[in-house]
Amino acid sequence: MAIARRFSRWARCACAVAGIAAAQVAANPRLDETVVRVPVLSGEGGRSDLIDVTVFRPAGVGPFPLVVISHGSPRTVADRRRAGRMRFEAQSRAFLAMGFAVLVPTRRGYGDSQGEWSEGYGSCNQPDYHAAGLETARDIRAAIDAARALPWADTRRVVLVGQSAGGWGSVAAATQGIPGLLGVVNFAGGRGSYAAQAVCGEEGLVDAARKYGRQAKAPQLWIYSANDLFFGPALSRRMHEAFVASGGQAEYVQAPAVEGDGHGYFSRAVDDWKPQVERFLLKAGHGTAAR
Repeated sequence: MAIARRFSRWARCACAVAGIAAAQVAANPRLDETVVRVPVLSGEGGRSDLIDVTVFRPAGVGPFPLVVISHGSPRTVADRRRAGRMRFEAQSRAFLAMGFAVLVPTRRGYGDSQGEWSEGYGSCNQPDYHAAGLETARDIRAAIDAARALPWADTRRVVLVGQSAGGWGSVAAATQGIPGLLGVVNFAGGRGSYAAQAVCGEEGLVDAARKYGRQAKAPQLWIYSANDLFFGPALSRRMHEAFVASGGQAEYVQAPAVEGDGHGYFSRAVDDWKPQVERFLLKAGHGTAAR
């Protein structure tokens, strides 16, 4: 309840409140952009770490349905911290145009967020991709839970969107019975890529996708570029087939190749994926229809 009261006060005045820091971002005055710090319980010992969450709001008073955009995981520790606060400005603008407010958590161990990186999958010989995805889901859920105190946020209508490790974590989060979850858009989701076209224990990814499919209830859209060098078409299709065969609802889309590595399709081809995503959301009964 204390956290809820703090977030409610922040929503009214956009000021710093008792451990939940909020600051208006002036880098782009055309966007209503705010940064808040959200507590994430880190499991052992009940420790709580604060993570940065970038918030974009459409014009108006709301309430607005929410999109939570989750980032990937660079291969090195230095790169995880070097990336800074995640924003996904171009992608967020696409969802703002559909009538959504957008939350972009910078998870534990990334940028300036507190806490140690907790998304490891173990050894390359015996990777545990199922548990790794659930750890990513912990930060995603924390951002949603914090938003439930905001009067302009309609947390009865939530969509999870993620790229790479963030896509994988979004698929994992969909197994946890998140209230108000309406759908998941997974861009190039997966874990374990250690070099171009090289993944630790591909069967581990397929098996974890199968496990997620048994528990996921909301419809999903999986989008992988034809020249994704992290999770190529053959592997991503096997993951999707395992997810669906075990009971998951997911449409698979092989997106066009993009210059260089198609793993960056989410960032490089917004105009290409936006209509596909909007159709998926409308089909599921939300998206622009909620405006």
